[in-house]
Amino acid sequence: MAPPPGFIEVVTGVIAAIPSGEVMTYGEIALEAGYPGAARAVGHLLAGGGGGENGAELPWWRVVNASGRLVPGHERTHARLLTAEGVQLNAARTRVRMAAR
Repeated sequence: MAPPPGFIEVVTGVIAAIPSGEVMTYGEIALEAGYPGAARAVGHLLAGGGGGENGAELPWWRVVNASGRLVPGHERTHARLLTAEGVQLNAARTRVRMAAR
C-alpha cells in the first residue's frame, strides 16, 4: 500500500529537523507530521532508505522505538552515532535512556 500523498515529504521534513543530540520515537514523528498512529509507516520509510525518490540522507540514528530501542541489527552503529552526539544509552548500549532525554 502506498503512503498517502505528502506523507514522505512531511515525515522526512520532521526527521531532518531533529536536532543533534536529541531523539524522537517513530510515533512522535508520525504525530508531529500529522499522521497519528502511523509509527510503522515511519519505520518502513526509514528502512527503505529514508526519503523515497528524493534520496535524502536523513539522520536515522536520531529515531528510536517507544521504549528507546535501537535499530535491530544496527545497534553498534546506532549507539556510536548517538553517543557521539551526547545521547545517553543504557549499560548494554541497546536503548536510549528515555528518562534522560
